[in-house]
Amino acid sequence: MPIPANQERHEPTARDRSVPSSPGLFASLAGLPALLFALITWQVVVDGPLVAADERLSRALIDPGRGSELLADLGNIQVAVPVLAVVLGHVALRTRHTARWWRPVAAAAVPMALVPALVIPLKDLTDRPGTPAVPPGTGYYPSGHTATAAVAYGGATLLLLPLLRTALARLALLTGCAALVLGTSFGLVRRGYHWPLDVVASWCLCAVLLSALWLFLRRTTTPAPSR
Repeated sequence: MPIPANQERHEPTARDRSVPSSPGLFASLAGLPALLFALITWQVVVDGPLVAADERLSRALIDPGRGSELLADLGNIQVAVPVLAVVLGHVALRTRHTARWWRPVAAAAVPMALVPALVIPLKDLTDRPGTPAVPPGTGYYPSGHTATAAVAYGGATLLLLPLLRTALARLALLTGCAALVLGTSFGLVRRGYHWPLDVVASWCLCAVLLSALWLFLRRTTTPAPSR
């Protein structure tokens, strides 16, 4: 019996077969950062050889100054979170006439809310002391400032990318985001606020969060027509 037109089977094309499913794509994006984060955390907890190398590298890089302090301040909640909030508002206004416009905006706020929920328990668990450049204390791993900067600037970038129509504009946005995150990270290490591994671990943690956000936005956001 012939199959009705509205029930015809869709045969997957070569392109369909070449695109991984969302779980598979997430695993490929977040798997390595997650493993690296687990390795670094284990080394910090057991005071392994990576920690010794990390401390030597920190001693070579520390040079407190006004410039490094200003860069580190880019990871302050008072600086990074308002940037994300402005972008959330802008995107909400730009897309308010589309169906379910609120979903990408709400999704981009979730990783920012997860940062303290993940970072604070990890600080308590690892109880890592700070560098000689900061007052005696513990709770420096992973870097909350790095995580705040990466998720705030990264989330804002992922939200804005579909609204940009030219490849040059998208490249400029990605470059600016990378400069902000790397500048914050360098400032934290240079000023001595954090060990290098504190910063790298936060990169890994945020790579997982932003991968999940990117996959969600990829499914729910319609890109602007390219020029």
